[in-house]
Formats: sequence, C-alpha cells, structure tokens
Amino acid sequence: MTLKRNMKKWVLNVSNSIDRYAMPIMSFPGLEITGRTVIDMTTDGNAQFESIEALAKRYPSVAAVMPMDLSVEAEAFGSTVVFSDKEVPNVSGRIVQDRESAEALRVPKIGEGRTMVYIMAAKLTARNIKNKPIFAGMIGPFSLAGRLYGMTDIMVALVLEPETVHILLEKVTGFLIDYAKAFKKAGTNGIIIAEPAAGLLSPEQCQEFSSRYIKRIVDAVQDEYYMVILHNCGNTKKLVPSLLSTGAMGFHFGNSVDLESILPRIPWGKLAFGNINPAGVFKAGDRESVEAATWKLLESTAIYKNFVISSGCDIPPGTSLDNIDAFFETVGKFNRLMVREIV
Repeated sequence: MTLKRNMKKWVLNVSNSIDRYAMPIMSFPGLEITGRTVIDMTTDGNAQFESIEALAKRYPSVAAVMPMDLSVEAEAFGSTVVFSDKEVPNVSGRIVQDRESAEALRVPKIGEGRTMVYIMAAKLTARNIKNKPIFAGMIGPFSLAGRLYGMTDIMVALVLEPETVHILLEKVTGFLIDYAKAFKKAGTNGIIIAEPAAGLLSPEQCQEFSSRYIKRIVDAVQDEYYMVILHNCGNTKKLVPSLLSTGAMGFHFGNSVDLESILPRIPWGKLAFGNINPAGVFKAGDRESVEAATWKLLESTAIYKNFVISSGCDIPPGTSLDNIDAFFETVGKFNRLMVREIV
C-alpha cells in the first residue's frame, strides 16, 4: 500500500514552517552510493530506485525526486538515443520534418520503450519511501515536440507553420497525460514537468505553444492528493504570468533568473523552487563555494515562506557527495541561526 498524502496541506505546511526546506532535484548522485552507472539507472527500474532510496536515507530533502531524463519520451516515439556510463542519455536526430510526418507520427502506448523502467522505479519508490512525498519526472509538451522536430526547426515552424506544431503538440500532450496518469497510479504524490525549451519563447508563444498544453496535463492529474510542479530552467522572468496560468501547485526555476524578481509574483498557496547552479556550483564547485551560494540564496529569499531552496535543474552524475553534504549542512545552519530571528 502506498501512502495517500494531502498535497494541498503539504504545501501549506511547508509554507507555514519557521524552517526553510530544501529539495534539490537529484537522483543521479545516488550512484556514488550504490556503485551503479548512469546506464544502469536509466535502463533498470530497480537500480533507479536504489539510487533514490540511498539519497532519501542520507539527506533530509523535503521530498524524494525521480530522475529528469528527458530522452525517455522521445525514444518512445521513435527517436534515437545515445547512452553513456557517465552522462544522461541524449536524443540524436529528428523524426518529424513537416506537416505530413507530424500527421503520420504514431503515438506510443505507455510501457513502450523505457517508460516502463520509470513506472517500475516509481512503484518501488512509492512502496518503500513513506516519510516524504515522491515526485516523478516527465518532459513537457513543447520540449518533447522540440526533440522530435529539432529545436532550430521548430522555432522556425512556430512562425511559418504553426499548424504543424499544434498537430505535434496535440499528439505529445495526449501521450504525456497518459504517462502522468501512470505515475499517479504507481503511487507517486506528484510530478515535475520539465519544460526547459519554453524558456526560448516570447510570453505570447509560451502561452500558445506550451502553457495551454501544460494546463491540460495539470487538469488531468492534479488534485488534492497529487501535485504538479512546472520546471523551466530558461529565462522565465517575463513568462511568470503564463506559467501561473497552467494552474500548477509549484514552480521550479533555473539558475538563469534572479529569484528575487520572481518570488514576489508567486501567490500564497503555491510553492516556488530553485535555483543553485547544478553544474557550475554543485558539480564544478567545492564545499566552500556551495556553502557560499546556498547561504546567499537563503538570505536573499528569507522573507518568502513559500520558497523551497533547490538546485536550478537536475544535479549531474558525478557530483561530489561532499558538495551535497555542504548544501544540506548550510540549510541546517541557516535554520538554526537565522530563521527564528527573522520570524
């Protein structure tokens, strides 16, 4: 039996706490504990669960987070994926070239490709981690469409052939709704939808080609017991109204934006997450630089109680656990020395 958790109450409990919570997007660093490879984690549901569980036991993250592998869904549609023992899988080439190929594109069933690997990992995680919410991970519709069409080509098509893009978006959104429902059925408490490509769009384009489709996914799965977090690691400062229009309960921001200009615009009852550089600080930094970046962000955001400190995106494989230790230790120190004084 999996635990049914009221996520609306969870959001309010996080927001009302005098302590600052942390939820870095991380699952690949667990490989440093389990001794597995990236290929193991992205092709074997049990190896993936082991990594998530190892991190959940080691760190006081407010939630357990599944991998942000943005190749899974494109592969299910037929894209070629390149695997590596040390890097996250990458999509190679494009399979949609024009309206005709978009119309002919077959929509896969849930369970095809590696989707079942991730659903299996979700089931194992939900069955074994009971003390915190579990968030599955999934690509967003525009980002998936860009992988199938090619990002350069889809940006041109937005202007010259918008109908073709919408045909593609209809297909991928239907698939993603089914995928999100499968994660919900597996026992997860929510899902993080990664829509980084939408950061390339104007506010009007973001609304037309991303947010309206994200909203359909949100409407299909989000309820009192299931939470959607929308992740966009692009330059989202001008896109906040469009992101909010999706109705998601949480919004995760990348390190390319200044959170102090965004957090005042996130209403009470929603959570905001972000945004320490995952590659530049967590992976390439050392203990001192992680401590400094973490403390600086905590201080600058201290008045926003609905903010959860996080990485700006998925923390890469090969990141030192010592750096992650430093992140959580700094959050703990901040809570001991600063928060109660501010409150």
